[in-house]
Amino acid sequence: MSPYFIKPKFMLLRVQLADRLPDATFWNDQAKQTLQSALNRERTLNKNVAKNVVFFLGDGMGVSTVTAARILKGQNMGNPGEETVLKWEEFSSVALSKTYGVDKQVVSSGSSATAFFCGVKANNNMFGLDSRGRDGDCASSIGAAVDSFLILAHRAGKSTGFATTSRVTHATPAALYAHTPKRSWENDGDIPTEEAAKGCTDIGAQLVENGHVFDVVLGGGRRELTDTNETDPEYPDEVGQRTDGRNIIEEWMGKKAADRTKYVWNLEQFNNADPAETDALLGLFEPSHMHFEVDRAGDEAGEPSIAEMTAKAIKILQKDPHGYFLVIEGARIDHAHHGSNAARALTDTLAMEEAVIKAMELTNEEDTLVIVTADHSHTMSFGAYPLRGNPILGLYDDGEGSDGMPYTTLNYADGPGGEIERDSYNAVGRRRNLTNVNTGDIDFKQSAIVPRSSESHAGEDVAIYANGPMAHLFHGVHEQNYIAHVVRYAACLDYKEHCDMSSAPSRHGFNLRLILVTVFLSVRFWI
Repeated sequence: MSPYFIKPKFMLLRVQLADRLPDATFWNDQAKQTLQSALNRERTLNKNVAKNVVFFLGDGMGVSTVTAARILKGQNMGNPGEETVLKWEEFSSVALSKTYGVDKQVVSSGSSATAFFCGVKANNNMFGLDSRGRDGDCASSIGAAVDSFLILAHRAGKSTGFATTSRVTHATPAALYAHTPKRSWENDGDIPTEEAAKGCTDIGAQLVENGHVFDVVLGGGRRELTDTNETDPEYPDEVGQRTDGRNIIEEWMGKKAADRTKYVWNLEQFNNADPAETDALLGLFEPSHMHFEVDRAGDEAGEPSIAEMTAKAIKILQKDPHGYFLVIEGARIDHAHHGSNAARALTDTLAMEEAVIKAMELTNEEDTLVIVTADHSHTMSFGAYPLRGNPILGLYDDGEGSDGMPYTTLNYADGPGGEIERDSYNAVGRRRNLTNVNTGDIDFKQSAIVPRSSESHAGEDVAIYANGPMAHLFHGVHEQNYIAHVVRYAACLDYKEHCDMSSAPSRHGFNLRLILVTVFLSVRFWI
């Protein structure tokens, strides 16, 4: 039985709930405290310059995913679950992001990453290009490149890095350093000959051309950076996918100071990389994507958790007195949703929460802006009328469908779970009968209305959670590209007026320059 199956103890919890339900006094007192915090907010707005920025991206982490993960966290702790709070839900500011792209109501990760990293919306299936870029058209990318705030931070003299649970050449992280009209061009063999002849280079090559400026790069994707003649160090039956004879790993390392740079591909090497002795770290832990959180234990060579990568990256980057920018992506939330596998999606969401907790422990909200958001949502819904404490991965506990069969409270609009029952040869038009099925099993695929080989993204707004300097600039419903501009303003990357102390009072409302001028004039007056 999977450890993530919610056990029947919640049947007892629901009976006990009646004995401890909060009364009107509880709810009124709670609301008054929240109201007072809101009233006090203006006096405590953090208007400091953001010396550091830590940006978390939960790929595919829509609001329904956050809600369900919150409940699963609480239920794993032995509680009903609905009352649980995730770390980023404690942040001072929350807003919504409109995720549509230039040409699509529902976006791919690359075009949305261009919005929140580079500050402009883009067309589907590409990144690092403005709207002049066309899918698969190399010529359209000439002159259309836009840079991410990680590149801008490097130019401003800050240390930079990113960590992801996907390939480092995958859509979201690649938007930090690459410019391509086709998100699938991860190695040179992926680019059609006629497009390569026009001057386009693959994403892996751009990790050296542009991404060599980063001080930390952690994730998967060894195969995209090594040649077909190179055997993978972990899997002897696998080789690289490059056809140009290049080893991008060695090239990236060659751009750094040899005595302060490390390359690691397993957990032991990662753990042995001392942040005090390391200024640049490249970690590639799988040929393709890293494992889902619940599957990491089965990796013989071992790989770090997203929380461990976050902690290591911060400890390396924070040595820079000028500050740092770090991007962390919980990429496999998205991959699990595409498989209609809510259990893995939710547990990877909770793994990312551990990373956020670690980041908050290692940073100071006075000088570090922390943002948690998503690129897009998924079609997972949370419905019916389950009682408090009903297992979030379980069946609806208070009825059946009109077809007389049970159903789960989490479902998808489309996806692999949309298969209908079949007899020996043909579809018979019935939903799967989930009676006596362990819907909490880690491999269970939630039902879907429309059968698809891969569940799709969803188009509704996603949340932005922010804490630290200028977090209050997230305050309503924003276009997704606005996020990058807040980051750049808070850190004075290209909104220089915020660097002027006269226009950037401290959190407590003091203006140092004004105080000094006042003291000077007072002394002259009395003299």
